[in-house]
Amino acid sequence: MPDPYIPGSQEGIPASARGRLAAMLPGANKKGLFTSDLSVNEFLLVKEVGFDPVGLVFGSSIYHIGWQKPALNQSMELDTLTQAMYHARDLAMTRMEEEADMLGADGIVGVRLEIGRQEWGENLAEFVAVGTAVKSRTGGNFRTPNGRPFTSDLSGQDFWTLAKAGYRPLSFVMGNCVYHVGYQGIKAWFSQIGQNVEMPTYTQAIYDARELSVARMQSEAEQIGADGVVGASVHENSHGWGSHVIEYFAVGTSVVSIGTEHHVPTPSMVLPLIDR
Repeated sequence: MPDPYIPGSQEGIPASARGRLAAMLPGANKKGLFTSDLSVNEFLLVKEVGFDPVGLVFGSSIYHIGWQKPALNQSMELDTLTQAMYHARDLAMTRMEEEADMLGADGIVGVRLEIGRQEWGENLAEFVAVGTAVKSRTGGNFRTPNGRPFTSDLSGQDFWTLAKAGYRPLSFVMGNCVYHVGYQGIKAWFSQIGQNVEMPTYTQAIYDARELSVARMQSEAEQIGADGVVGASVHENSHGWGSHVIEYFAVGTSVVSIGTEHHVPTPSMVLPLIDR
């Protein structure tokens, strides 16, 4: 199970990061310096709906990914690997939220969750969460029911549209499943040579794995009291485990209504100007 989130905790933040964040707090610098990975358009749109960027925030976890031996001819979830991949991501997300706490932020926009591997560790992977912490100019409680800053992987433009339509993000939600796709038997393989025919063993295994990841993402949204999930996507990667072991990772932003009327902004056409 993921570690419990403790608002105000700085346990996972290194001293160098605490120093950087402390220097950005109100009163610590005369210019009110902030950092952000938002584009210029995103920065201005986030400000237009009442939020100010207060700092770029990170979370990191270098995790040793173990191994679970599957039955070669059986399609099955590798639950040990599923839990490891989820826990590592959750650690990175929690540390990013701790940095946002230090800045007094209400939430984090433009969240990216990435995985990288280093040459010095064959079975090690670094999980990194990055986003821009923001604070409301109008006050109010924008945090999740369990006290976390809201998190969203929506772009600045989508964040603006969501707010204008009477919704707000609750949390970046995720679900994953590491699955072993069983090998097909020799007899079945020979019987299909030269034929156009569905491979039901592979179809069902991939279908099951994808559905498990999406169902777990939806469960996170339900547990936090969301109305729905927007921007959902499902990513597939083997992470070097071999051709028959695949992880499906479902992510999205859970949202909740903040009003009874939802006025959708009228789309406008934009023509890019190309300098020849």
